[in-house]
Amino acid sequence: MVENKLAEYGASIYGKTILPDAPGDITAAILSMAKGGADMVICTGGMSVDPDDNTPLAIRDTGAQVIGYGAPVLPGAMFMLAYYNGNIPILGLPGCVMYAERTIFDLVLPRLMADVPISAEDLAAMGHGGLCLECETCAYPNCGFGKGAWALRGER
Repeated sequence: MVENKLAEYGASIYGKTILPDAPGDITAAILSMAKGGADMVICTGGMSVDPDDNTPLAIRDTGAQVIGYGAPVLPGAMFMLAYYNGNIPILGLPGCVMYAERTIFDLVLPRLMADVPISAEDLAAMGHGGLCLECETCAYPNCGFGKGAWALRGER
């Protein structure tokens, strides 16, 4: 699902690593990707609030500036966004991204692909229109999902 959504923007995959839920290993892999030339690092798995979910800790341990962990969007509430060196987004994607048609990933990806920074205020504003109704036939982006946040800022 993640690769398909990235492909919609013509993105190529720099690399992919599968690791156990060990924060040191995850941190090292994120840093390797970021320092190796990746424009964005996307982490999947281990993003809930269970004590054994270590991806948020691993992202923090990179030294990246955490913009937010948790967003008022369903599906996607356990989303995390940080910036490494101020310009490389590190995303912690919740499990719903693997199976739900549209999630917070669909709301942030276009902006990130256009190099438009996302702030904590932007994430908070996503609560307006942040509930996907999971319509029988998905009409996204021709629906209200996520639209309220950008309308508040005068965007379309």
